[in-house]
Amino acid sequence: MFLADRWTDFEVLDVGDGMKLERWGRFILARPDPQVIWPKAQPALWTQADATYQRSGGGGQWDYTAQLPDRWQIRYRDLRFYVRPTGFKHTGLFPEQAANWDWMRARLAGRKDAKVLNLFAYTGGATLACVAAGAHVTHVDAAKGMTQWARENGALSGLPETGFRYIVEDAVRFVQREIRRGSQYDGILMDPPSYGRGPTGEVWKLEDELYHLVDLAARLLSDRPAFFLVNGYTTGFQPLVLRNIIDRAVTARLGGMSEADEIALPVTSGGVLPCGACARWQRMP
Repeated sequence: MFLADRWTDFEVLDVGDGMKLERWGRFILARPDPQVIWPKAQPALWTQADATYQRSGGGGQWDYTAQLPDRWQIRYRDLRFYVRPTGFKHTGLFPEQAANWDWMRARLAGRKDAKVLNLFAYTGGATLACVAAGAHVTHVDAAKGMTQWARENGALSGLPETGFRYIVEDAVRFVQREIRRGSQYDGILMDPPSYGRGPTGEVWKLEDELYHLVDLAARLLSDRPAFFLVNGYTTGFQPLVLRNIIDRAVTARLGGMSEADEIALPVTSGGVLPCGACARWQRMP
């Protein structure tokens, strides 16, 4: 598995009964996780939660037992992020992705002026990691609010503004236009949702669109690309499904090496928390 085990400001304290208990800096949050179908290991720990997300109908809300700031900072290596409880149970960061941030930084090491394309880029965790490695990143997300959050994370981390290009647009439409322009990138990553809408109402259904998007995006790779990465946080796909897609769209054209596995976080009370699947491709020397 790809394990994100280098955090100090974040920790999964315990999991069980459809919930996960996490420490985000100084604050402890309890959030639903439908894959956690076993009992809690340390039930007494859960009384320490500063806020708990309670599901109700098609949504939910946070129940607070402590005063939390509107947002606060956490750090991973040399990167800093703003986090806050949102109305959709998320906090603005997926900490398991740190395993991929480190992997991409390693692929970019020694590559001067590399260009990276980040699709469905959210609040920019991967964007920041690649800029910190010296790359220039085109950050594409259909949500204006998430893109602004990414800008703020970049400034918080002290990264140069010249390292970023922010685009608020539908991912498929942007890739199609970049192909017509003849643009090229040395690294491409994407973390598509299972369902969503673009800024002008475009409907995205993953099972209908994923292979098409990967195949299109692969045409943007440069002559000497460093990596191609596909995340599957909400997909429900097995890792080998993602690997088969990346092999047909990328490896068959360029050679190199692909791998796929579950991505996970360690749990302090014992075990690991599954957090989806990921497929990676890298160029071989």
